[in-house]
Amino acid sequence: MNQNVGSTDKTLRTTAGAIAGLVSIGILLTALPLPTALSPVFGVVAIIMLATATMGTCPIYSLLGVDSCPRDSRPS
Repeated sequence: MNQNVGSTDKTLRTTAGAIAGLVSIGILLTALPLPTALSPVFGVVAIIMLATATMGTCPIYSLLGVDSCPRDSRPS
């Protein structure tokens, strides 16, 4: 798969993934007053965000034809 996630997008995805992971853990530890059923939802969001940031490819971007990589940094 071609990379379609740019550096700014990777940073935002990593940050959002880390926050979602911390919220998931916070819910499990009852540090946050949210329903326990939301913990796996935040956990899955965290995994998806961190995985797409690491791989540099987002399948949803591919389906929609979105590309956040700068044109000059793409391999020829």
